[in-house]
Amino acid sequence: MNISEDTKQLITLLNAGVSPFHCVLEAERVLSDAGFERLALTDRWNLQPGQGYYLPLFDSTLAAFTIGGNLSDRPSLRLEAAHTDWPCLRVKPSPEASTERYAKLNVEVYGSPILNTWLDRPLSMAGRLSVAGGKPFEPETRFVDFKDPLLTIPNLAIHMNPEANDGMKLNPQIDMLPLMAAVTDALDRDHFFLNRLAEEAGCAPEEILDYEISIYNTDPCAVTGLNGEFLSAPRLDNLTSVLACLHGITAGTRGNGINMILLYDNEEIGSRTKQGALSSVTERILEKIFLALRYDRETYLNAVMDGFLLSMDVAHAIHPNHPEKCDIKNKICMGDGVVLKMSSRQSYATDSSCIGVIESICRGAKIPYRKFSNRSDMRGGSTLGAISSAELSMKTVDIGVPILAMHSARELMACADQTAINRLASEFFLI
Repeated sequence: MNISEDTKQLITLLNAGVSPFHCVLEAERVLSDAGFERLALTDRWNLQPGQGYYLPLFDSTLAAFTIGGNLSDRPSLRLEAAHTDWPCLRVKPSPEASTERYAKLNVEVYGSPILNTWLDRPLSMAGRLSVAGGKPFEPETRFVDFKDPLLTIPNLAIHMNPEANDGMKLNPQIDMLPLMAAVTDALDRDHFFLNRLAEEAGCAPEEILDYEISIYNTDPCAVTGLNGEFLSAPRLDNLTSVLACLHGITAGTRGNGINMILLYDNEEIGSRTKQGALSSVTERILEKIFLALRYDRETYLNAVMDGFLLSMDVAHAIHPNHPEKCDIKNKICMGDGVVLKMSSRQSYATDSSCIGVIESICRGAKIPYRKFSNRSDMRGGSTLGAISSAELSMKTVDIGVPILAMHSARELMACADQTAINRLASEFFLI
């Protein structure tokens, strides 16, 4: 089966980005390979025209930007944004629990996953932990990916739940606890998770101060369909958009332009964190860029308010078995290209003048696109675009690729749509 280069790159990112921290680590690798220089948020910056830079923010968010080679008195500013997190289960503190001779993990729900899609799957864990060091304010950070399918959440047999096919409400505290081990005399029932985490991190259990560990689906990505037109995979929401941002920022620089991508964490829980889209960190990074380039504050403010943000997140494709769930006219199929997401209630940050800009780019570059609106009697999701545009007072358009099974442990998209959004992300930064 012939797999496009865009699909191969997406599969690489999906395999690597098993937690928001690992998504950022993979983005760092891509940017470093493309010649971008690493910065720290608290350093004094010496920026050079024609160069690209990136900086990880609190490990799970990342910003990257390029400086044009011929900046004028007021450089033009363009931003692209996506999010690094996805709905899943996360391990609680002191998670070791047992029932009979089964050792389980106590977990909590992050975001709004379709819970039943997590049952009966091979699951693993990945994330970040803090290890005691010499200074209390500087604990050591380590990243772990267990990779092996150590966990599963078994379904209740239909014989014990005859109404299973009529719909079953899952209780997160009862039904969603993963099975990790069989209880034996050799197993430390009170510390089996912590011991395994320490082994993975290469430290002693007592050195671990805290951790943020996500559970993820280890099912491999699969190109499907009669002609290989679809990709079935975990984490399409929203690593499809992360890849598009990386394509855009590495495509090149504009002479009088500053291009910037922002890969935020915590979109799935409202973005109200220091590393989320509601944080003031974006404004502070932008101000530091303009100060390093020796512009005054008025020039910075003018550039921000005249800037343009392309917010990227997945969109709803029409479901083959439930077409009635879509608007009677604005229907999007997988394979239609880039989706321009529109809502009068501004859950998507779009207006006609901004949409016109993106339509002009798509038409000029022959990038397929369609406009999307939810049913009038159905509340759709929201994105970080509306949040960011309100914080920055900047023109914004929400776009994405259409997918099925959004928020499932495994989602579905058309391979061609990744190529379309990659092209738009690149054109947006080049024109």
